[in-house]
Amino acid sequence: MRFDHSTTIQAAPERVWEVFSDVERWPDWTPTVESVERLDAGRIHVGARTRIRQPKLPVAVWEITELKEGEYFEWVSKAPGIKTTGGHRVISTPEGTVATATIVQEGPLGWLFGKLYAGLTKSYIETETAKLKEISESGNAAG
Repeated sequence: MRFDHSTTIQAAPERVWEVFSDVERWPDWTPTVESVERLDAGRIHVGARTRIRQPKLPVAVWEITELKEGEYFEWVSKAPGIKTTGGHRVISTPEGTVATATIVQEGPLGWLFGKLYAGLTKSYIETETAKLKEISESGNAAG
């Protein structure tokens, strides 16, 4: 199953990327993330791993599999029977910066997890993009 949500933000793409890619600070600006623990040091990079706790979901370890600095990162979390991919994209347009959050659930249990958690998943990515817009447009540090 696939879930996507985009929002147009009236802030420079560099600002939106700064907030979106600073995963350690997500609990500071979105209620959909309780805690983040980076399992390695430094800026995000391919192979970087992060443990995330979210309300109503199992704790998950995410590993970055793709990264285009300033534009996109994708990470994957695996559990028995399910592979979840999260995408985070920032694109500059004439109307503003478009930020898109994507969740794709695959594997033998991916469809079941996707169905059971569809409402929560949609709500979370809508909340995350709305809060990203809010914090990016405010010009304040994410915290």
